[in-house]
Amino acid sequence: MTSVALSSDRRAVLRRRIRWLVAGTITYNLVEAVVALAAGTIASSVALIGFGLDSLIEVSSAAAVAWQFAGSDPQRRERVALRVIAWSFFALAAYVTVEAGRALLGGAEAERSTVGIVLVAVSVVVMPFLSLTQRRAGRELGSASAVADSKQTLLCTYLSAAVLIGLVLNATLGWWWADPVAGLVLAVLAVREGRNAWRGDLCCAPTPNAASGPASTCTDGCCSS
Repeated sequence: MTSVALSSDRRAVLRRRIRWLVAGTITYNLVEAVVALAAGTIASSVALIGFGLDSLIEVSSAAAVAWQFAGSDPQRRERVALRVIAWSFFALAAYVTVEAGRALLGGAEAERSTVGIVLVAVSVVVMPFLSLTQRRAGRELGSASAVADSKQTLLCTYLSAAVLIGLVLNATLGWWWADPVAGLVLAVLAVREGRNAWRGDLCCAPTPNAASGPASTCTDGCCSS
């Protein structure tokens, strides 16, 4: 994170920007979840269903940040928001691991889903933009929760790529196992980001207060990635 002191006007601009980005993320992910869950259920696709659930979890993560920044002092609510984000990652990892394991052990084959492929491909394009924009604002503001939520959005990009590969391999080569394997990749990434979010409240996020002089520089490295 930067160590530049921010004026009250700049802080207000950044908070407003984060609120708009969070609102856009929630709206997009709600639509994405409905389509992915419907397509995944029809195709019996563990990866698509996991993708839809990840969209719902992203909604809960973004909602936690929205709740935080709706208050007059967002910093006081940051610890709770980070806990919500972390548990959302862990819940996703647990569900997908169980379902992917069942699919692999039972040999259940997922059907081809053109709708799912198109949906996931769109997410590969949209999610990096939302994540990068929110992360920049969060870092400048010194908000660990906004940065953590942006990583949740970035995880959706990784997930989209993994799921897309699985769906395409299943559709073109008939590799049914690629679908649950893609789900397991999702689970590993979710656990990693969940741990990062859980530790996020310990990041030395600078206090962006123009009245108190320059903010302290982050030295623990957890806010720099």
